[in-house]
Amino acid sequence: MASRPVDPRLWRYARSARPHLVIAVALALVITCSIVVTALMIGRVLAGVITDPGKRSFAAWTVELTVLALALVARVVASWWQARLAHRAGDRAVAELENAALRAGASLPPRESASRRTEIAVVVGNGLAGLRGWFTGYLPALLLACLAPPIVLIVIAFHDLTSALIAVVTVPLIPVFMVLIGLLTQGKSAATLAATTRLSDQLLDLFAGMPTLRALGREGGDRSMVDQVRTLGNSLRVKTMAALRIAFLSSMVLESLATLSVALIAVAIGMRLVYGEMTLYAGLVALILAPEVYWPFRQVGEKFHAAQDGMAAGEKAFAVLESVPVRTAGTAAAGVGVVELVGVSVVDRSGCAPFELDAVFAPGKVTVLTGANGVGKSTVLAAILGLTSVDAGSVLIDGVAVSELDPESWYRQVAWLPQRPVLVPGTLRDNVELLGGKVHVAELMCAATGFDAVLDSLPDRWETVVGLGGVGLSLGERQRLALTRVLASGRPVLLLDEPTAHLDARSEQRVLTTLRDLARGGATVVVVGHRPSVIAAGDVVVEVRRSSAGVALEPELAAGPGGGVVAGLLDASDEVRV
Repeated sequence: MASRPVDPRLWRYARSARPHLVIAVALALVITCSIVVTALMIGRVLAGVITDPGKRSFAAWTVELTVLALALVARVVASWWQARLAHRAGDRAVAELENAALRAGASLPPRESASRRTEIAVVVGNGLAGLRGWFTGYLPALLLACLAPPIVLIVIAFHDLTSALIAVVTVPLIPVFMVLIGLLTQGKSAATLAATTRLSDQLLDLFAGMPTLRALGREGGDRSMVDQVRTLGNSLRVKTMAALRIAFLSSMVLESLATLSVALIAVAIGMRLVYGEMTLYAGLVALILAPEVYWPFRQVGEKFHAAQDGMAAGEKAFAVLESVPVRTAGTAAAGVGVVELVGVSVVDRSGCAPFELDAVFAPGKVTVLTGANGVGKSTVLAAILGLTSVDAGSVLIDGVAVSELDPESWYRQVAWLPQRPVLVPGTLRDNVELLGGKVHVAELMCAATGFDAVLDSLPDRWETVVGLGGVGLSLGERQRLALTRVLASGRPVLLLDEPTAHLDARSEQRVLTTLRDLARGGATVVVVGHRPSVIAAGDVVVEVRRSSAGVALEPELAAGPGGGVVAGLLDASDEVRV
């Protein structure tokens, strides 16, 4: 946004701001006309009173004074209305952009979302708040700067061509200096936003690495976490004050240029009035209107600096919005048959996990994905869902690449149990029906998952509210409820990541038996598991492997979460004490 006066992307992503632009243009025209009428009436009255002693009574200027009062009222009302609408439009546009950026961030692939989480949090949190200043200050001043100076210059030229020529020569100096200073301020504002984002990232690293630091006994000492936070805060303060210093100096430069330009016009008018080369009325009109030529440009320069933080955050928001791939209408996944992985590899921080995986998940069979920790078993499920893009190979659903499927159609065919399932706020019934399952089917599945004991302990059973303001469930109870939700969904493809991790041996056997029954009924069942009992229950066992060769990494990526700042607090000789 900062590279141009008005970024068209703002109107594309914040549609609610479009009507405001039309109204703002109309109000700027009203303000400009009121300025001209005010100057004409004041010049007419003052010149008449001085040059014509017979018209020094109030009654002789009733019409002019009435028009003057109406023009002043029109300017005040238009300015008030413009500010009022700008505040409302700014609030709506900022809320719209925040929601759009949040939705776009949520739709990013998991790996990209994890790498940009701080950037999105800063933009959605309070970074875009500066755009309110853009709407309430910069945009009205910009419209007035586009409309008022040309109209005012024409009126001045009609009364005094010399003053108009002086204004035409001096006016370009203000935009030139404004652009030069604005480019410098733009870089400072971008640096301030980057420093804020980096500060948030480093603070998250510190907190994520706190258990490691405490285990090593390095949370205190000369380079304690308090010192690190203080250093980060001072760095942000220095960058912020540098941007403010330039903003204040630039305002002084613009004010000085405008004052000198108006003074030059005033001196020229005074000299010609002394020698009788122009009328008093023309001189007064030109002198009154001269500051109005420069005033809108001064306002643009002043408001531009006030809106720079919001404009820099707007760039970040647009970067998030434009990073989301545009999904075209894909092939509907009507009847899911075979899920096939052909040479699938996904690059991670130290290689590929999985690496060149070939597998076929067919209906009627339970397929178990096994392998050591970190080989990419959960990544395989994410690739099948289309949440993670593969770096090599392809994921085919009935011969169609998953990237070419219509996402909504595909997601209606799949029930996924992640390692950390999420419950939606509401009742247990709401959570079970989230994937299309029915309560009476869930009742049957509860015996297999062991959730029946939890259900019997609740007075309202399926109508029990969970989450905020309701009943809290333990990690194991949430896992059992999510497993019940998946088994009762009736969907043709079941992807389960460690479904028996929180179950005892008896419940595990019940769940495995239920999965085999669902597979015999025609479902495609894919299970990630380590336990021998889970592996033994599979009709097909797929060994997932990884590769650590031939991958170049960025240093900050290799550091990992908490590795950037925390690594600076640790020595190679440190050993973890537990």
